[in-house]
Amino acid sequence: MRARRDVVQHSGSVVVLAVDDSGAVPRVLLERQYRHAANDYLWELPAGRIDSGEEELSAAQRELLEETGYTAGNWRRILHFYASPGFVAETMSVYMATGLRRGKAQPEDDEVIVKRMVALPAAVRMVLNGTIRDAKTISSILWLDHQRRGK
Repeated sequence: MRARRDVVQHSGSVVVLAVDDSGAVPRVLLERQYRHAANDYLWELPAGRIDSGEEELSAAQRELLEETGYTAGNWRRILHFYASPGFVAETMSVYMATGLRRGKAQPEDDEVIVKRMVALPAAVRMVLNGTIRDAKTISSILWLDHQRRGK
């Protein structure tokens, strides 16, 4: 049997789970921006494409700085998955960033981003009540919550 498959090639993306763990309850950096494919504003983690020749970690650091102005002292890759393997050859690597320092965001011309630090329990509620509808953000927040509960 023959079947035609259309596959979108993609260089891969990075996602940043930026966590302020300086208090008793960790806070997660979320951003809200308009997404044309969803025809809506979505709450998400900072993320973006890996440029040609760029290393994953460098891309994650660049995206965090560009979109939010934050930099981080500690980085660790926590997840690696296919975004939508039915038709896109895109992998996503999630990096947890801690030791955050504020700075000035450097968004691209078409990016209008609102950012907010959200306590982890509130972020989990946002996932469970459908306020957060982005898969990379859902998986990352639930991963962090699971890790915290295991300690």
